[in-house]
Amino acid sequence: MENLPTADHTVKAFDEELGAIRTLIAEMGGTAEEQLARAVDALTRRDPELAEQVIADDTRLDQFELEIEDQSIRTIAKRQPMASDLRELMVAIRIASDLERVGDLAKNISKRTIAMTDHIPSRVLGGFRRMGMLALEQLKTVLDAYARRDTEKALGVWNEDEELDQLYNSVFRELLTYMMEDPRTIGMCTHLLFGAKNIERIGDHATNIAENVYYLVEGHQLVDERPKQDKTSLTTFEHPQH
Repeated sequence: MENLPTADHTVKAFDEELGAIRTLIAEMGGTAEEQLARAVDALTRRDPELAEQVIADDTRLDQFELEIEDQSIRTIAKRQPMASDLRELMVAIRIASDLERVGDLAKNISKRTIAMTDHIPSRVLGGFRRMGMLALEQLKTVLDAYARRDTEKALGVWNEDEELDQLYNSVFRELLTYMMEDPRTIGMCTHLLFGAKNIERIGDHATNIAENVYYLVEGHQLVDERPKQDKTSLTTFEHPQH
């Protein structure tokens, strides 16, 4: 007679599958952090070789996302989990999607780095570097919140998104001023504007992860409106008088 798995064996096997998915998320998160740090470093140091490495390594995050999605879907089909276990698998898929987008945005920053040939004013680079460091800090913190199931940390990242938006607004205004004062800087400033927007979008993905950590732990979505301070679409400028 065939030996059927015991309930304890089934629970243990399911826990191992969840553990494997958590490990993949941790590895993917570490890779996304590294990609962002290197992309910002490549731009601020004007290092096209490092930028090329970031672009080439983007496929690692694509592979992580596919593996996490595949394992999560197979686990759902095989175990038919309910309540918190199902939430964990759904959140894993969502977080993997956000981390993959972080990699895409880091790759886009690196493409801008390669395309730029003009000198970048140190004042502008300082603002860009501050944006990159804050986005990296948010990403690290929210991934730690996921690993620890820490809603307080997750909410901290959720609320800090305003600070990154404000930095982006400052960089945006400064770059527009440079372009109006010297049209020769338009090409360089345009690349930097897109690069800064990519970092701001990375902050949005960290905020997405924070919301999913909250949902995972609390069992319901955040109902508060997400704090946003990106005012660039409302920015108006007068041409400088000479």
